[in-house]
Amino acid sequence: MIKIIGGGLAGAEVANQLVKRGISATLYDMKPLKKSPAHKSGLLGELVCSNSLKSVDISTPSGLLKAEMRQFDSLVLRAAEESRVDAGGALAVDRIKFASYIDKWLRSQNLLTVETKEADSVDDDGYTVIATGPLTSDALNGELKRLVGERLHFFDAAAPIVSADSIDYTKTFTQGRYGQSDDYVNCPLNKDEYDAFTDALVTAESAKLHEFDKREFFEGCMPIEVMARRGRDTLRFGMLKPVGLTDVNTGRRPYAVVQLRAENVDKTMYNIVGFQTNLKFDEQRRVFSMIPALRNAEYLRYGVMHRNSYVNAPEVLNADFSLRSKPNIYIAGQLSGVEGYMESAMSGMITGISVACKVSGKTPPEFPKETMMGAITSYIVNANKDGFQPMNANFGIIPDLPEQIRDKRLRKEAKSKRAIELIRLIRENI
Repeated sequence: MIKIIGGGLAGAEVANQLVKRGISATLYDMKPLKKSPAHKSGLLGELVCSNSLKSVDISTPSGLLKAEMRQFDSLVLRAAEESRVDAGGALAVDRIKFASYIDKWLRSQNLLTVETKEADSVDDDGYTVIATGPLTSDALNGELKRLVGERLHFFDAAAPIVSADSIDYTKTFTQGRYGQSDDYVNCPLNKDEYDAFTDALVTAESAKLHEFDKREFFEGCMPIEVMARRGRDTLRFGMLKPVGLTDVNTGRRPYAVVQLRAENVDKTMYNIVGFQTNLKFDEQRRVFSMIPALRNAEYLRYGVMHRNSYVNAPEVLNADFSLRSKPNIYIAGQLSGVEGYMESAMSGMITGISVACKVSGKTPPEFPKETMMGAITSYIVNANKDGFQPMNANFGIIPDLPEQIRDKRLRKEAKSKRAIELIRLIRENI
């Protein structure tokens, strides 16, 4: 018996992959009898935030992810193409048409039983996929705690991550405080630069919060823009303090310092330390570009602050999204530690393929790190367990090519072509 709990993008993709392979399952979703604070309709596959699924250009991370998923006949992508609206190079959709397509398809499948009820427990029999998203009900959250212990987070406060090769290192120096290490890339600001930065920060536009986010927003940490409003020098005595640092370019202590910390072993990604923020993404790009070393920074992930239930994936998940402690139970979607619409659907796709293989007596495929599907999965299950944060698609987590390609766009296109070929080989052998 196979149970899928949650009819969002991840749950829908699990069902799609099972049905395509002739395997029956039961999908449980509490809508329309009961809705989370973010849901408006009773449809399966409802989008609760933006109506954009990002770019389709394969030289972009989101475009590559779509190209890979398309090879497995993604239900989410089929729905998106059927409900597409004009949005330039982005794949944006009519929300109602998009969800209606998914809802109708799921309910019309003979191999899939859709049960309208709230699932509040997880059986150990058969296979169970939990794909209930960041607003999982209290009852099921209790079950998740039983399964994963205290490795469940309820608040996502992540600082932005930038690509290492987009940092202007001529305006940085590498040093730890008091010379104890060289683990940080330091971005100094003089007084004029600092004042201009803080002025822009306190007037920048924040993202609109849901009511359920407002209740929890300031409990765990403070957005950098809120800290800046407390006084001109607040940041200089906080996350931008220059104490213990000497700029090797000037021989003096800087007026203020923004620190960057490596996000992965290969040091292809850097976290902007202490920059948890609720600013809109375009405002983050505008304001943070006032830091001289980040003038032309490429953002692999923007800062976010919102309610977001997710497990500590490096501690509890296998690469096929099954629990290490109970391999017949899977966690897919944002609960698994991926970030974004297509990333959530992708985790459901890998989960569905894996369960289908196990039921059929086959070995589930391994998705190599050279693919976007494999890179995201590898990141969340192998990341640092301490302070783990969700991750979305970006080229910084994909290994470099064996050959050097100087042009950035051509380098990304080459990575994408390599990934698509590897995915084709996987598809042909399952």
